[in-house]
Amino acid sequence: MRIKVINPNTTSSMTEVIAAAARAVAAPGTEIVAATSPMGPASIEGHYDEAVSVIGLLEEVRRGETEGADGYVIACFGDPGLLAVREIARGPVLGIAEAAMHVASFVATGFSIVTTLGRTRIIAEHLVRNYGMEHHCRRVRATELPVLELENPASGARRIITEECRRALAEDGSGAIVLGCAGMADLAAHIAREIGAPVIDGVAAAVKLVEALVGLGLGTSKTGDLAWPLPKRYTGPLAHLEPFSGGSGAS
Repeated sequence: MRIKVINPNTTSSMTEVIAAAARAVAAPGTEIVAATSPMGPASIEGHYDEAVSVIGLLEEVRRGETEGADGYVIACFGDPGLLAVREIARGPVLGIAEAAMHVASFVATGFSIVTTLGRTRIIAEHLVRNYGMEHHCRRVRATELPVLELENPASGARRIITEECRRALAEDGSGAIVLGCAGMADLAAHIAREIGAPVIDGVAAAVKLVEALVGLGLGTSKTGDLAWPLPKRYTGPLAHLEPFSGGSGAS
């Protein structure tokens, strides 16, 4: 089984963290293909960043379709381009936010999300509603850490995030924590030991769920709104993304 895990931002060092988390939980025989977006923002911290990041993400998925990927993980907690990617992919596609929230709901009656900036907290709150998780998510908490500061040892990110997770358990009545950024993928085990509660990294959760879906023989439905994109003319710099009938348009 081949799972392509795509970092939609252009920071390759973050892709390395994401890839390590994915490979740590992958089953024997599962190949993790980690990819960094070829274009777009260095980090994704708002609606504009998300919108711009989708083009590079789609390019990587189109490439994955020609390389024989069995499924995909979108390694950004905003789940950018999730439905667009599902339209052009044969196999299952999971965003790490959707995966993490569902997994958290399996192990606790309520969870808190601990994310980076206040503006991304709002995006996460939108996803909670979109995914029907209002009855499970007790609160979304922002640490006000910029995404790229997660890689800076001087930022104190591990301590700040751990303390926020501990407060979430005490103040929100939550039984589990969802880490709200792919750049936090290497922190889950450490924080779980520190706070004594389940901590879910969406990268690992998504990989295991994709494995399960592929194992069940399930791909993305091509009936209804996730059918292949309608064939039509694309012009300008995006002409190479033009879809064709009966397939993803990958070339």
